Amino acid sequence: MLERGDNRHLQPIPAALLSEMSAKGMSAADPIMIRIHKKESELELWKRDKTGQFALLKTYPMCRWSGQLGPKKREGDRQAPEGFYAVNASQLNPRSQFYLSFNLGFPNALEVSQGYTGSALMVHGACTSAGCFAMTDQGIREIYSVARDALAGGQASFQVQALPFRMTAENMARHKESPHTAFWKNLKEGVDHFEATRHPPRVAACENRYVFNAKDGASLIPGKACGKIEPDPETAPLVAQYQASQAEKFATTGSSIASTNYRLADGGMHPSFRRVLKSVGPQGLQVATSGDVEISRPDAALADLYEEDR
Repeated sequence: MLERGDNRHLQPIPAALLSEMSAKGMSAADPIMIRIHKKESELELWKRDKTGQFALLKTYPMCRWSGQLGPKKREGDRQAPEGFYAVNASQLNPRSQFYLSFNLGFPNALEVSQGYTGSALMVHGACTSAGCFAMTDQGIREIYSVARDALAGGQASFQVQALPFRMTAENMARHKESPHTAFWKNLKEGVDHFEATRHPPRVAACENRYVFNAKDGASLIPGKACGKIEPDPETAPLVAQYQASQAEKFATTGSSIASTNYRLADGGMHPSFRRVLKSVGPQGLQVATSGDVEISRPDAALADLYEEDR
């Protein structure tokens, strides 16, 4: 419970960030989108600007996430999820034990149809994770305030794209032998739609995959046969053009990039926090990022970020 006078969830967007919004043609009430990259341990905050498209507002270093690259499938596996999620005002948690947080909504409809289990998968403060994305108290304070004001401004929900890595042609080539490749290619379809249009794609699902910007996506049912899917005629040409450029880039660079399987000791930590952890130890990083919450598995966080699993 929030103690009387504890208004952490009501703190305004910092003046410096508001100034940056203004310079980029954005207001506090404009809609947002969040994109998370596990391997890079970064969270991107996107916002609609005066052109009507979404532009990158700020990138935040992630202090801790747990598990391996790949989707979350069952309760207790320590996996941070990968997929497309919608977050509404009811999912904001001002009473989080990790300062502030919001619930991703895992499992989503597609994940439910696949029998995946898990609960309370959050983006929160502190620097500890057992399936969540920990952003430090300072980081979540900003992210929470921007999300809160966007929802208050009329956005019904904001999209979160939780991804294994930046979905470039080069990274897809590096991971082409992974058992998750088919799933990641499906995630990349959604990323491609966003990159091509600079609007969060409409997300539906059928069979065991996501479908993006379908003309009649509302009729698709997770776990059921897809049937004939007609793309949205407004977005299809832009997406096709972008994907053609990606295919060309993959053809020219992919063959020269060795496929590598990566296995983590336990999740990741942004290099900026790893440097602090290495220099001052777990207690020093704890004081710097969260105050009273222990850093989760600090030894694993200091292990080589990615060790080849040959």
